Amino acid sequence: MSPIIKVQNLTRIFDVSKPWLNRVIERQPRALLTAVSEVSFEVPENSVYALVGESGSGKSTIGKIIVGLVPPSEGMVEIEGVDLASETDAKKIDAVRADIQMIFQDPYASLNPRWRVRDIIAEPVAARGGKADGLAERLLEQVGLSAADAGKYPHEFSGGQRQRICIARALSSEPKIIVCDEPTSALDVSVQSQVLNLMSDLREEFGLTYLFISHDLTVVHHMADMIGVLYLGRLVEEASRDALFNDPKHPYTQMLFDAAPRMDAYGREVDPPKGEIPDAINPPPGCAFHPRCPLAVERCRVERPEMRRIGGTRVACHLAE
Repeated sequence: MSPIIKVQNLTRIFDVSKPWLNRVIERQPRALLTAVSEVSFEVPENSVYALVGESGSGKSTIGKIIVGLVPPSEGMVEIEGVDLASETDAKKIDAVRADIQMIFQDPYASLNPRWRVRDIIAEPVAARGGKADGLAERLLEQVGLSAADAGKYPHEFSGGQRQRICIARALSSEPKIIVCDEPTSALDVSVQSQVLNLMSDLREEFGLTYLFISHDLTVVHHMADMIGVLYLGRLVEEASRDALFNDPKHPYTQMLFDAAPRMDAYGREVDPPKGEIPDAINPPPGCAFHPRCPLAVERCRVERPEMRRIGGTRVACHLAE
C-alpha cells in the first residue's frame, strides 16, 4: 500500500539577510538559514507519525510545507500521490488540499476573535462553496462541547475548549490528514490528556492520519506509531514508538530521553546536555551533532552520516552500533 504522505530529500532555506543597502554598507554577504535539510520519510494511512526535536529543529517548517503554507526549496512532498508544488491540474490540487487540515499550537491566536464559533468551524466548507447548515453544532458535540456554543465568541472559552473548537474546524472539511503542530503545549496537563484522548478517539472514528509535531516525549509516547527525530533540520533517527523508546540508536535521541522528566528518576544523576544547538546559518561540518556528542570521533567532524537501517530503525550516525 502506498503511503498517504511521502517526503523525499525535503530542504527549505530561508533568506534572513539584512536589507540590500545595509549589506553593501557593512560589506556583509547574504545570510541563508537552512531550516530543513534533505529530510525523507513516509506516513502510512490511518497512522500517527510524530516529529520530535528541540526548538529550531525544523518540525513546524516541515508541517507548514506539507499543508502548503510554505513552499519547499528542494525535494518533494507527495500527498496521496500528488506533489502540490509541481502539480498543474487545478482539480487534483483542490481535491488534495481538501484532504489536509492543520491544528495550530496556540488556541488563543488561531481563532478569529470577531467571528462566532459557528462561522469559524464552517469556514473550510464555506471557502469551497459548500453548505454548512448544522455542521458546527454537530461537530461541537463530537468534540465534547455543546451545540449551543456555536453562537458564542472565542473569548468565552478556556484554552482547552478553544483547542476543541480548532479540532472541530479541522474536521469540518472531512480531511484524511491532520497536521498537529504542538496542539497541547499551551494547555494544562489535565486538559492535555483530555484533548489527546479526544484526538485518539477521532482518529479511530474517522480513519484520520496525523502528522504530530511535538517536543514532549510523554505526549509522543501516548500518540505516535512512528517517530522521526530531528536535529538542526536533519532527520537523525526514525523508528517505531516501542523501538525508539526501548533502544534509541542515536546519541541525540538518548540525550533527549535522559533530559526528559521521569516518574522513577528520584535520586537519578544524569549529566546535563552539553553545549548549545549550533547556528543554523553556519552549521558545523560533518554530523551536525558532533560538537555536543560524547561519542564523536574525527570522522564525525568531517563526514555527514547518511540514513541507514539497523534492524527496524533508520539512523544517521557513524557509530550507531
